[in-house]
Amino acid sequence: MQELKKIDVVSFAVVFGLVVAVFGLFMGILSAIFRAGFGGLMGISGVATGAFGVVASVLFPIIGFIEGFIGGAIFAIIYNFVASHYRGIRINLETAKK
Repeated sequence: MQELKKIDVVSFAVVFGLVVAVFGLFMGILSAIFRAGFGGLMGISGVATGAFGVVASVLFPIIGFIEGFIGGAIFAIIYNFVASHYRGIRINLETAKK
C-alpha cells in the first residue's frame, strides 16, 4: 500500500475542469435537443430554439471548465491540508509489466 500525500493543485484543477467541460458539452447538446423538441409546444420560434442550442453547446463547456477548475483547486487544497494532518488515501499500485 502506498499513500497519496499531496495533489498538485494546478494539474488536478485542469484535469477536473476538463472533465466537467466534457460533461457541460454533453449537457449543452442535450439541452439543445430538448429545447428544440419542446420549443414548438411552448410557442418558441425555431430561430430562438436554434440560437439557444448553439449558445448552450458553446457556453456550457466553458462555464463547466471554469467551475470545474475552481472546484478542483479548492478540493486539492483542502485534500493537501487534511492529508498533511491526518494521512492520505491509501492505494495499492502495481508496476506495469510489458
